[in-house]
Amino acid sequence: MLSTGLPQGAVPKLERPGPLRERVYEALLELITTRALRPGQHLVESELAGHLGVSRQPVREALQRLNTEGWVDLRPAQGAFVHEPTEEEADQLLSVRTLLEAEAARLAAANSGTAGIAALEELCAKGEQAVADDDVDLAVATNAAFHAKVMELAGNVVLSELAGQVDRRVRWYYTPVARQRGTQSWTEHRSLIAAISSRDEQRATAVMRAHTEHTRQTYHQREES
Repeated sequence: MLSTGLPQGAVPKLERPGPLRERVYEALLELITTRALRPGQHLVESELAGHLGVSRQPVREALQRLNTEGWVDLRPAQGAFVHEPTEEEADQLLSVRTLLEAEAARLAAANSGTAGIAALEELCAKGEQAVADDDVDLAVATNAAFHAKVMELAGNVVLSELAGQVDRRVRWYYTPVARQRGTQSWTEHRSLIAAISSRDEQRATAVMRAHTEHTRQTYHQREES
């Protein structure tokens, strides 16, 4: 086990194209989002630089940016730590997510065609298999892809941009409850697909609102490992 607590295989490969500081930032943000770097964990510049195969400078720049965005806390004389979200922070973000996702579901029901429905069905089947295989990482990624597809089918660029601003944090909060949500989450997805397929805007809105509310409630009742 690495001294920073990163599981073997968790460190992403840094592709060479693009500014180094941007690639280091994305790598660290992904490690935080997936909780390979856990809330409250001490982040040592030299160790992170070694794991990523870079110098300390781009790591330092990335940590400063992550601090500005609320993912990392920089403490005087102590160093950098992964931010530990409060219950209120999580509640506020997940409540906003409910509003965005419910509207996306309504618009998807109004606008979706057979190709869009088929794409949702495919993602749902993939998510159900991930749950059956107890593959939490794949379940979380597929859940994010499913919701992103609904947002895409909504066809509202402004709504999509707003959802994109909270997507990373939604994944961050969803990861620790993905196993608890398990099969029930994908059963709710199936109900959503049925509502969208039947072009029932009111039903799609209600199903999505209940679905996202269940996730919010589960987060507050979560069992920390």
